[in-house]
Amino acid sequence: MSTAPDETVTATEVRDTKKIASALLRYRVLAYATGIWLLVLTAEMVAKYVFKVDNLPSWIAIVHGWVYFVYLILTMDLAVKVRWPVGRTIGTLLAGTVPFLSFFVEHWRTQQVKRDFGI
Repeated sequence: MSTAPDETVTATEVRDTKKIASALLRYRVLAYATGIWLLVLTAEMVAKYVFKVDNLPSWIAIVHGWVYFVYLILTMDLAVKVRWPVGRTIGTLLAGTVPFLSFFVEHWRTQQVKRDFGI
């Protein structure tokens, strides 16, 4: 009898890994999109309130809001699939509200998920 661990991979584990990889890709795309739109929104706010620029487009905040909303949904999808604790999930959700933070958090979470699930 062998003492080596069983190296067989079940079809369910392969399916779960594919679902996690897919959820991770969606999360990464929306994390970057949210970060970019937040930077655009921040630039608009600085131009409007610091430099007193008039006639700025009013749709930037709306686009960021919708992109952030989709980011929240896809982050929750990933969090459920990889079973993140509540604190990590909330911290990741809030990363889309601080300029530049979503880029760093996306990198950290991606590395962690890839390491934990062998993706």
